[in-house]
Amino acid sequence: MNELLLDDVTIRWTSVSDMENNVYLITHRGTGEQLLVDAADDVPAIAELIRASQGDAQEPQIVGIATTHQHWDHIRALSDIVEKYPVTTYAGAEDMTGIAEESGVQITNGLNHGDQLKLGNVTIEAIHLRGHTPGSIGYALVDSSGQPVVLSGDSLFPGGVGNTWKDPQRFLSLITDVSERIFDRFPDETKVLPGHGDTTTLGEQRPHLDQWRERGW
Repeated sequence: MNELLLDDVTIRWTSVSDMENNVYLITHRGTGEQLLVDAADDVPAIAELIRASQGDAQEPQIVGIATTHQHWDHIRALSDIVEKYPVTTYAGAEDMTGIAEESGVQITNGLNHGDQLKLGNVTIEAIHLRGHTPGSIGYALVDSSGQPVVLSGDSLFPGGVGNTWKDPQRFLSLITDVSERIFDRFPDETKVLPGHGDTTTLGEQRPHLDQWRERGW
C-alpha cells in the first residue's frame, strides 16, 4: 500500500489482481469526504485500503466512486463496492454503456471534459483522454500547497500513453489529448498516478513525447 500526503488530501492506493491494477482512495483531511477511484478487483484489499484511511480524517466517509474507463479489469469489484457504498458514481459519459454491460452498474454521473467534482475545498477535474477507450477520464486535482496530481487511468504511464491496439487514429487521438490536456497545462512537478504500475511525474516523461509520437505507441 502506498500513500501521498498533501496539505488538503491524502491519497492512498493499493495494487490488486494479476494485472496490478491500482485502486486509489482520496480523502479530504478537513471534511473526511472520500472518493474511491477504480474499484478494479479484490474487495478485501479495497476494504483494507479503506480501513487504512481511518486516520486520515476525523470522520472519513466515502461520498463518491469514480472509474477511469470501461475495461473489465478496472471494474471487476465495482458492483460489490457500490452495493456496500451506495453513493454517487462517476465515469466518462461515453463509457457508461460499456461499464453497465461489463459490471451491471448504472453510472449516476457521466462526465465530460472539464466537469468538476468537489472534496471539501479541493476541485477534482475530469480530463477526457480519447483513444484507449472512447470515454477514458483522467482525474486532476491541485492541492492548496500547489501540488498537482493526475490520476491517469490507462491513458498515461511511465514510458508512454495507453494501448491503442496499433490503430493510428486512436493513437493520434490519445497522444494529442495527453499532450494538450495534460502536458501543455500542468507543470513538471505534477505527480502522475496511473491505472497500473509505478507513479511518475510529468517532468520525467515530458522529454519523451516526441519519441512516443515517432514510434506510434
